Amino acid sequence: MRAPAWTASLTWKSGCFIVVMCCALAAALGVLVHVEVTRQTVATAREKALDKLRNVVLAYEAGEPLPPGAGLDPPGLPLPLRRLALTGRRATMLDEDRPVMWAAAPADGKALAAYVDHAQGARTISGLDKAIIGSSVLAIGGTLLLGAFAVTRVTRRLHQTATVARRITQGDLDARVDDPRTKDPARHQDEVATVAAALDTMAGTLQAKLLREQRFTADVAHELRTPLTGLQAASELLPEGRATQMVRERVRTMRGLTEDLLEISRLDTGSEVVESDLHQLGPLARRVVRASGTDTEVAVVRDAHVETDRRRLERVLGNLVANAHRHGRAPVVLTVDGPVVTVRDHGDGFPDYLLDHGPERFRSGGSGGHGLGLTIAVGQAEVLGARLEFRTAEGGGALAVLTLPKAPPGVPDGPGAPDVRG
Repeated sequence: MRAPAWTASLTWKSGCFIVVMCCALAAALGVLVHVEVTRQTVATAREKALDKLRNVVLAYEAGEPLPPGAGLDPPGLPLPLRRLALTGRRATMLDEDRPVMWAAAPADGKALAAYVDHAQGARTISGLDKAIIGSSVLAIGGTLLLGAFAVTRVTRRLHQTATVARRITQGDLDARVDDPRTKDPARHQDEVATVAAALDTMAGTLQAKLLREQRFTADVAHELRTPLTGLQAASELLPEGRATQMVRERVRTMRGLTEDLLEISRLDTGSEVVESDLHQLGPLARRVVRASGTDTEVAVVRDAHVETDRRRLERVLGNLVANAHRHGRAPVVLTVDGPVVTVRDHGDGFPDYLLDHGPERFRSGGSGGHGLGLTIAVGQAEVLGARLEFRTAEGGGALAVLTLPKAPPGVPDGPGAPDVRG
């Protein structure tokens, strides 16, 4: 059995702590007050009973009639008090049942006793106990409300800080807490404001660093395009041969790398614009495989229409197919099952770092490539509002799963639906 999730909140724990401490404090004070007042009340009743007993003894010795509430071995006299009196000592005892305070002394082998009414004292103690309980409940309730209000204000600010931190983690580098306590230098800051200020500073520094890196990547890619274009044109003028073929291949590789870097820089800056239209996935997947020039099997389990940007979707699927052939082993199967498209190979599977954290630029697990193809695929999938996941296929091999947004209501699925191309 697990406790409910709300019991883990700081508000709940603070409320429990406040209640426990208030109850403990109220109990301690209540016991002290009760004991002290009871002691004083009983002491007063004892003095009255002893005074009355002295008068009764004088009257008994003078042979005078005893006053009411006194007598030799009177009925109701507590047996322990009578035994004490018969031993030759004067003693008192509170009978809480009646309630009365007894005082007794020895007289002619019997116990000469007298009592005074203690009902008023008992009522005083009972009223005091009720007052202590009532005031403790009110104090605990008031303290709990005030404490909950104060703690809720703190936890609300903590939740806001946590929300901003999650937004930054998801890529929203413009998110800030903007705690007003951090804006006024003359105002003292508490711990929450300090954390909020540190988070805002970290986000600003991280954003500036990423922007510098993005600008650097874009600038490098732009600067490389011009000489690479000239180099490609010059390579076409070289005489045919093995060396010329190698030069042209390297130039194409460099040009492709430059275009990939430019595309990543555009994805990083969020400047991409989606041009959506309605497309049928089956024919689109077959076009991607034909364009790739690879021996890839296409299986359409359940065709579907999706509203997406065809160029970007083809880029994602093309990169997944190319990655499967470059790093995996045949057969490579592209499967369409509704709005879910999977690409599977039968190689050694994705590296552990990719399964845990996703693709990283310029890291390809030591099997060639630059690690940019899957990075671009993930970025373009996010632009399309799709979800791209990397898994280990059952029985071995790498499995990439692309889940596309569903088509608008009213659009039929399957091969019978019209294929509208942009």
